[in-house]
Amino acid sequence: MDLPGPIHDFLLVFLELGLILGSLGVVFLPNPIYSAFSLGLVLFCISLFYILLNSYFVAAAQLLIYVGAINVLIIFAVMFMNGSEYYKDFYLWTVGDGVTSMVCTSLFISLITTIPDTSWYGIIWTTKSNQIIEKDLISNSQQIGIHLVTDFFLPFELISIILLVALIGAIAIARQ
Repeated sequence: MDLPGPIHDFLLVFLELGLILGSLGVVFLPNPIYSAFSLGLVLFCISLFYILLNSYFVAAAQLLIYVGAINVLIIFAVMFMNGSEYYKDFYLWTVGDGVTSMVCTSLFISLITTIPDTSWYGIIWTTKSNQIIEKDLISNSQQIGIHLVTDFFLPFELISIILLVALIGAIAIARQ
């Protein structure tokens, strides 16, 4: 998106906060259903990042595949599990948690010190989606993306709905 600088920065900070809070929710929430919904928030924020980078096809694929299919599958799987086994022997802090937090903190600090020193000038951040040149000059993956969004949009969506109905039907049959 071609947004003015302050609006773009505000949206970027808002999405970063959503990613951080969702990630913390995945890790720290004791209920697996809430963790799965937090994972959905993280995946949704990632797709919004792709929209900010003018990569609409990747954003749509992220939203459909990860949020629409994988996260729903995780939520269905968690709902079929016995919820009482998560709460017995629940300790607030263990040795593994301490080691994990030290590793994550050191990784976070190393990223914070490395990212400002990186030269980002050679990276192409955005693409102009309205500049589709002749089909001979674009790659095969770009042609597939263009066809999925234009010519085959309706069949692509119908297949995703059919797969969702099949998944729900399989779960309903498995419960009986």
